[in-house]
Amino acid sequence: MAPYSCRSGLSAIAAVVVAALWGVADLAGQTRGYTPDDYYRLAVVGDVAVSPDGAHVAFTVTTVVEDENRRHREIWVQPLSGGRPDGDAFAVTSPNEESSGPRWSPDGSLLSFSSSRGDDPNPIWFVRVRGPGGEAFHIEGVEGPPVWSPDGASIAYVKAPDPESGDPEDQVQNGAAGREGWIAPDAVSRTLDSDRFDGRVITSIRYKRDGLLDFQPHYLTREKRQLMVVDSNGGTPAQLTQVSFDVGGPVWSEDGRVIFFTGDERQDDELDSENTGDIWAVDVSVGTVRRLTSNPGTESAPAISPDGRRVAFLSTPARGSQTDLLVAEIGPDGHFRGEPANLTADWDRRPGAPMWSADGANVLFSAGIAGDSHLFRASAAATAAAAAPPAAGRVQQVTRGARRLSSFSFSDAGDVMAFTATDAVTPTELYVGPGDGSSEQKVTRFNDGWLSDVSLMPAEELTWTAEDGTVIQGWMVRPVNFREGGSFPMVLKIHGGPHSAYGNTFFPTFHVLSAAGFFVLYTNPRGSSGYGHDFQYATRGEWGIVDREDYLAGVETALAEYPEIDANRLGVSGGSYGGFMTNWLTATTERFHAAVTSRSITNWESWWGTSDAQGLTEYEFYGPPWEQRDLYRRLSPISYVENVTAPTLIIHSEQDYRTPIGDGEQWFMSLRKLGVPAELVRYPRSSHGLSRTGEPWLLVDRLERIRSWFEHFLIQNPPLRRAGAESGRR
Repeated sequence: MAPYSCRSGLSAIAAVVVAALWGVADLAGQTRGYTPDDYYRLAVVGDVAVSPDGAHVAFTVTTVVEDENRRHREIWVQPLSGGRPDGDAFAVTSPNEESSGPRWSPDGSLLSFSSSRGDDPNPIWFVRVRGPGGEAFHIEGVEGPPVWSPDGASIAYVKAPDPESGDPEDQVQNGAAGREGWIAPDAVSRTLDSDRFDGRVITSIRYKRDGLLDFQPHYLTREKRQLMVVDSNGGTPAQLTQVSFDVGGPVWSEDGRVIFFTGDERQDDELDSENTGDIWAVDVSVGTVRRLTSNPGTESAPAISPDGRRVAFLSTPARGSQTDLLVAEIGPDGHFRGEPANLTADWDRRPGAPMWSADGANVLFSAGIAGDSHLFRASAAATAAAAAPPAAGRVQQVTRGARRLSSFSFSDAGDVMAFTATDAVTPTELYVGPGDGSSEQKVTRFNDGWLSDVSLMPAEELTWTAEDGTVIQGWMVRPVNFREGGSFPMVLKIHGGPHSAYGNTFFPTFHVLSAAGFFVLYTNPRGSSGYGHDFQYATRGEWGIVDREDYLAGVETALAEYPEIDANRLGVSGGSYGGFMTNWLTATTERFHAAVTSRSITNWESWWGTSDAQGLTEYEFYGPPWEQRDLYRRLSPISYVENVTAPTLIIHSEQDYRTPIGDGEQWFMSLRKLGVPAELVRYPRSSHGLSRTGEPWLLVDRLERIRSWFEHFLIQNPPLRRAGAESGRR
């Protein structure tokens, strides 16, 4: 890989300052910082797919159509020669249609993609890449993302249920077309006139899911997704499975006789709190289905070795346990032989979906490591337990640098690799290089033009040590108008999850605040992912307590390291778990003078009863509210709301089913009753993911409201009182 320097420790900051001097010359021609409406110019590259012969790489490009308040996604193709760009990339899908999910045929002549076009019920299209291109077309009988057999003769796909399917009697009970599943088929209560009732009768606890702006129909009214196979030239598809659960992730055996897939036989058991997903197989010729895994936990993401004799997959024994990468031998009948070998038993990170190297000697996967995300490989040369080397020695990091890489794809020969990369000042772009990671080349530059007009401050790494000796990592972004000896406010940004992580990736919010004159501190306290299993679950049963120490210590470290930060003008902001933590810090400390809390939680008991994710606290709090009533209440910010003095902007989406808006309303009502300056911003047509995938106009509005709130209370009307000592209230 191209050399990257990953600076660490407090001493690195001084080195950065000396090297760059933060001089005017470095910003020549750049007259302003990043503003909220720059989001409209942001392009995002993703869904990378290298053709089997390494001659092309397909990828998606997502842009914003500002005037129409929407995003637009196209598929582009970059020709390659010898693993390097050969000519210009070009769009292969219509600029008037949305397209995604590029997939190559085994010979690289066809590229498939998903696109809903007009009234056409089939969303799967194909385009010829070699020779005359022509218009996109269907292959008769292919109605789901295609998975070609190794010889290219057949296509497997998962067929989604027909939206018009369902029990006719249930449709009559619903009283109108288009309301299938609105009345639970096992409902006891009845109506006098179904035409006069347009509500819902719910018996399923999974009746809502964040990201869907409407409620889900009862699961008993929906057919399950099944596995289909059709000739690659088109024809009538054959249904291979008739199982009672949704089929997912089909993968062909090397000889084309078996298709492996994933599924959870207990998916309709709404009280099942265990990991129960398995890997299954079906014989293509006779349709016999069998389960291949039966260990406690969930097995997923099967990948077949080039010689067809082994399968790599992920295994998570239980919620909160370590996910490992396993390899099993496959017998001639498609069954597993012997006990699988654990390639990551002593490797304390979470591996992503596996891919085999071309020679079958290694299994490749991506993983988060501290604030970065990179490609790793684990030796699979010896999979028998007795002959295997120690797992810790098996895993090696392939790519490096202070950045996050994703969407890795390889040619069949393994000599060409492509991926996307981002860092703190660079949005995602496409890179290609040899499969061994020895070098790389940036292929796309969709964001270079508008970035040349904007000043972006780099992220400088900070570390500090918790009371138990744990080293905590964070980053600081300086104000665009920084000058030594000046005085600037600072905003602490808190990530969600809690088991996610900040790091070296492009965050528009940070740059908006930097351009407005703020230092921005963002950190990965205990509870974050990418630092090992024990670090990630160090907060179990102590949300807001263990990580509170890390956040406050990080603020003190920042104040000591950056004398230009005004300790009397500190803000705090976060979303989801970060919103909970924002509420918690303003309710249990006097350190912060203004807050913005997004999609937050204030009351764990009411959250548990209204969210679509009860299993989160049932595991983290050791049970549901009636078993851990004291803990739920003790860890709820609403229990201490009378201590809040920081003016607070409350941002919430009206169709947020992960952290429903009722929690934001409770916080708003309480603060207003207490006389604390507070505003509640409700965003319509929006789910929990507003800040990432919401309507562009609303997303940009959110950025401006965050900026203007902090500007008002920390710059234009700064607090008069001195920052009090950290109160320690809980």
